[in-house]
Amino acid sequence: MVIIHVVAPAAVGGLERVVQALAAGQRRHGHRVAVMAVVAAADAADGFVAPLRAAGVEVLEAVLPGRGYLRERAALRRLCEALRPGVVHTHGYRPDVVDSGVARRFGAAAITTVHGFTAGDWKNRLYERLQVRAFRRFDAVVAVSRPQAERLPLDGVPRSRIHLVPNAWMGSTGSLGRAEARCALGVTDDAVLIGWVGRITRPKGPDVLVEALPLVPDRTARLVMLGDGPEQAALRDRAAALGVSDRIVWPGLVQDAARLFAAFDVLALSSRTEGTPIVLFEAMAAGVPIVATRVGGVPDVVGTAEALLVPPEDPVALADAIGEALGDRASAAARARAAQTRLAERFALEPWLARYEDVYGEARALVRAR
Repeated sequence: MVIIHVVAPAAVGGLERVVQALAAGQRRHGHRVAVMAVVAAADAADGFVAPLRAAGVEVLEAVLPGRGYLRERAALRRLCEALRPGVVHTHGYRPDVVDSGVARRFGAAAITTVHGFTAGDWKNRLYERLQVRAFRRFDAVVAVSRPQAERLPLDGVPRSRIHLVPNAWMGSTGSLGRAEARCALGVTDDAVLIGWVGRITRPKGPDVLVEALPLVPDRTARLVMLGDGPEQAALRDRAAALGVSDRIVWPGLVQDAARLFAAFDVLALSSRTEGTPIVLFEAMAAGVPIVATRVGGVPDVVGTAEALLVPPEDPVALADAIGEALGDRASAAARARAAQTRLAERFALEPWLARYEDVYGEARALVRAR
């Protein structure tokens, strides 16, 4: 097949990791694969683009202003004219809304992956409403979690076009040892470390974890918040008001953050909403005990045998679970080992790639029939 992926990548994130793994894997399987990355500046997505090019994937960086939608469609039309794809696979609300019609014009199967809904402010909710309406016209809509798959028919997406394909573990590029990882984070003592990784936005729930920190039984435990985002300033102010500023480390955005997970005594995922979070796979692979909110696809990735699961929006429950993980290291280690086993058995890369091949085949058959 000739496959084009279209994405407006952020600096780093689960969606970007999925696109990289999917495109590189399809290229290894003999397909011709191109990725059109819609970016605001020529060097804005170097971290996203470089691994793709190293894997032999063709990359077009469409440098466009925020509202350059007509120019974006024109760029994709030119790419389709050159490659004549059988599949155009869009990722994220902007490509879903702006670019899916181009695929239909060229007789390609229009595929999207629903990586997750963030809710957020009125603008995000408006974008997601437009995105959901666009889903109804796709030949295949891939949901990465069971709650997403159950929601889509309620939004008018035909059930026959919905495919549940949870994300896979893409593997790591290597990890640092505990001492090296802590040194890289600027923590050189033997402090107990709680790790948090993500974009600092309300859907990811970093504020819930900051509220939980003073309630963790071990009052010497420190929190490492890997990432950045628009809520960081407010979060720092709240940490100061709670008197825990000196217990939080803010390394900012770190490329390939998974290599630092050995520094953590526990990984906390405090999200209000999720699809299938890649950070869970990274923690599972690293053997780090996990405390996570029971949202989205999280319970399908880890159960009570592999992690401690708590309700969202509950700092007390989150603090109690973190305290349990830190206080009973033997049980936490047993859950971490069980999580590694589950990762290898349930979330391997090759079956995931094969499942996408099946989805593409069904969608192309639908196009031919039409």
